[in-house]
Order: sequence, then C-alpha cells, then structure tokens
Amino acid sequence: MAVRVQEADFDPGAELEALTAGDTGIGAVVSFTGLVRGTGITEMTLEHYPGMTEKALAEIEAQAHARWPLQGAIIIHRVGPLAPGARIVFVATASRHRKAAFEAAEYIMDFLKTRAPFWKKEAAIDGTARWVEARDTDDSAAERWK
Repeated sequence: MAVRVQEADFDPGAELEALTAGDTGIGAVVSFTGLVRGTGITEMTLEHYPGMTEKALAEIEAQAHARWPLQGAIIIHRVGPLAPGARIVFVATASRHRKAAFEAAEYIMDFLKTRAPFWKKEAAIDGTARWVEARDTDDSAAERWK
C-alpha cells in the first residue's frame, strides 16, 4: 500500500518500477498521470486537510483491494501551487490480469475526484482567481461502482 500527499513532483517511471519490483506474478500494470491543464490559467493551488486526506486516500485504496485481486497500488496526489503542465496525480494498479488492473485504477480515480478532501483554486490569466467546483460528471462516474 502506497499513499502519498506531497508538494514535490514524482517520477512515474520510478514509481512503476517500485510497484513491480521483484513480483513476477504481476501480469498487468495500469497507470494514470493527471496534469494541470493550462487553459486560461497561470497556476492551480491545491489545498488539503493533513491527516484526513491521507486517511481518505488509504480508504479508497483499501476498497479497491477489497474489490479486485491487486498485487499492489500507488496513489500520489500533489498539493500546493502547480503550474500548467505539472503532474498533479498518479494512480497505478498491479494485478495478475489486465481487467482487474484497469477497473481498479478507474475506480480509484473516480473516488479521488469525489471523496478525497482536496480544494482547487485557479489563478486566471486576467489576474482573477476562482475555486473549482465539483462536477456532476464526476459524481455520475463514481455512482456506477455502487
């Protein structure tokens, strides 16, 4: 189990190497790397509630392990100010078979978007700032797992 909330950037390749190191029973690894979109913004700042956020991510990961036969999973989410193009989130799942790895990665991302306590604020090119609202499409995506 690997869950991290951090300001520092991460290396997806190194994270995948760590996930699979020494486990020849893994037949599939699925990863997702989310980036800060730069459309109309100069920066995105992510805030979180320390302790609560890590606990929520660990619960999401544990639920994925309970639903699919995973060999491992990683969730990394960055906080603080991030420039357009910066890596913001990394999710990787490993399993003996691809279906479990794909579904678990998608499940984790759907619940990160709806249940993890993060707050995003965008600084626009025109100098204004706004908090990013939750989207109905994220809630709909998470609903399918019930």
